[in-house]
Amino acid sequence: MSSFKIFDIAGSGMNAQNLRLSLVSSNLANVDSISSSIDQTYRARHPVFATQLNQLLDQRNAASGVEIKGVVESGAPLVQEYAPNHPMANENGYIFKPNVNAVEELANMMSASRSYQNNVEALNTAKQLLIQTLRIGQ
Repeated sequence: MSSFKIFDIAGSGMNAQNLRLSLVSSNLANVDSISSSIDQTYRARHPVFATQLNQLLDQRNAASGVEIKGVVESGAPLVQEYAPNHPMANENGYIFKPNVNAVEELANMMSASRSYQNNVEALNTAKQLLIQTLRIGQ
């Protein structure tokens, strides 16, 4: 495996965690939104990742990274609340709130932030090792 492959792997991890942080911020921004229709209510969004393996199964060249497969909406039920005096209430007096769990999103945010930091640290360590390797030849 090439010494420079670590930069690709850590970079793909950083891209994945960046997407994860963006989705968490979007979910938290919409945690208190209200709608009068189930179809128009915001649903929590989550990233889907997969390990990206080299096409070659040769052990010497095997490396992995993170592939972003897409973004899915949560299948958890929406919060339906009876509030007949609310201006957004439907004809039956119900309002709908997103299926975003703020505590879960904060835990996701901390996890994504730590993962991003770990990838940055891996990049910095690899860079320092390459610099020290180059200094050996001086």
